[in-house]
Amino acid sequence: MLPNATYKIITTRNTGPLYKLVATNRYFIAWQNEIMTLKYYFIWSAIFICSTFAYGQNEIDSLKLALKNAKHDTTRCNILNELAETASDEEWPVYNEQLLNLAEKCESTAATTALKEYYSRYLASALNNIGFLAIELGDIPKALEFYHKSLKISEEIMDKKGIAGSLNGIGFIYRNQGDIHKALEAFHKSLKIQEEIMEKEGIATSLNNIGFIYNTQGDISKALEFYHKSLKILEEIKDKRGIAMSLINLGSIYSNQGDIPKALEFYNKSLKIQEEIMDKKGVATSLLNIGVIYGDQGDNPKSMEFFKKSLKIREEIMDKDGIASSLINIGNILLKQGKVTEAFVYATRCMGTAKELGFPENIKGAASLLKNIYRKQNKFKEAFDMYELEIQMRDSISNQETRKASLKKQFQYDYDKKEAVSNAEHKSELEKQQAVADEKNRKQKIVIWSVAIGLFLVIVFAGFVFKSLNTTRKQKQLIEIKSKETEEQKKVIEEKQKEIIDSITYARRIQRALITNEKYIEKSLNKLKSKS
Repeated sequence: MLPNATYKIITTRNTGPLYKLVATNRYFIAWQNEIMTLKYYFIWSAIFICSTFAYGQNEIDSLKLALKNAKHDTTRCNILNELAETASDEEWPVYNEQLLNLAEKCESTAATTALKEYYSRYLASALNNIGFLAIELGDIPKALEFYHKSLKISEEIMDKKGIAGSLNGIGFIYRNQGDIHKALEAFHKSLKIQEEIMEKEGIATSLNNIGFIYNTQGDISKALEFYHKSLKILEEIKDKRGIAMSLINLGSIYSNQGDIPKALEFYNKSLKIQEEIMDKKGVATSLLNIGVIYGDQGDNPKSMEFFKKSLKIREEIMDKDGIASSLINIGNILLKQGKVTEAFVYATRCMGTAKELGFPENIKGAASLLKNIYRKQNKFKEAFDMYELEIQMRDSISNQETRKASLKKQFQYDYDKKEAVSNAEHKSELEKQQAVADEKNRKQKIVIWSVAIGLFLVIVFAGFVFKSLNTTRKQKQLIEIKSKETEEQKKVIEEKQKEIIDSITYARRIQRALITNEKYIEKSLNKLKSKS
């Protein structure tokens, strides 16, 4: 069987686009509240709508046009970040460099904390991308340096998504260097954070990377479990690049198990997706793995055809890790064909690239190939030296200690997860109890306040009644006083009237006594008349 050169660990620039236009909404709102007028808000909205619409037509050209017309640094950062994630392998480093310079300048001169944090996120993203590019170019110390710089900024601004992305990149480097302890630690930390923030793309990436380590440790069932979990999430979120990588990983396991039809099915599915999305690195990986299948079946010309196609693409994109894998496999085919001298050329070139990278797996493959070549050349000392190097690299990748480390990390992860669930359930129960107690207190407060309000109303009503009774009593007393006064006045008047009447009666008596009786006068007159 040819060396398995499957590109199993997912290492996109930011482990997938971390800062899509939509994802910056919270920070955009903070920025908008501080410095934007309504006019600029509509400009941003127009750019966002145009960019979103353009994804279905010509994403890159639309983003370039939006960048050209952008009037604000916040918008430029957003678009540059998007271009750094979606542009071609030849173009994206240029846009990332522009993003780095712009984010550094704006972050250092930001007028508010919200703006400083906004630009810091893009700065961390750009640094992360430089780390990814450094891996591609084989400069591992530089890659670690920039991943750690990005991680530091993300930790300072408490950007969990950025932290998880940097940890995945760091874990990938440690894994390829054979430091399984640190690799697993980084991957598990990343997974834990991604689960906390419910970032599905990141969860899928971390699951895939942990599955890869189980695969290299020979725990196939555990590797399949993690790979299938990762694939399920990637299919849910329709991440084609991630799906293609997962299909390659699953295909490699079926290939190692001897299920060639199943392996080819997964590899061809992956190749089709990668060609659709124009993922050159992915295409090269799938081509290499299909070549491995044909080589295992003894079809060396077909195998060589796929290996050379893969090598050509990897040389175009300067993928040193991939170049090393392709060189190993081409060298093995040439050795099978008896072309020892040609095989030696590819093997020595591969060893130089592998040592430059410092990745044990590539060094092991190159050492194995050179060992077999030296045997053919009867150079037994050199062959023995290569054999020792091969064993040394193999042990650094997969030995009993690292296997235990893998299991220990998994147990720790399972324990942490169960503890988190238990804590969450306990917290939920406490919250329920607290809610019941709060409801009880609320009801008690309602009763107390109801009674208090009732008593207050009773007191107010009683006061009103008392006041009314008091007013009525006073009015009654006043009426009684008035009545008595009236009675007394009436008596006085009656007495006065009686006195007046008595006076009049008395006067009449006197008058009558003084005045001659009319009858007497009449009688006297009558007498006088008769005398005459």
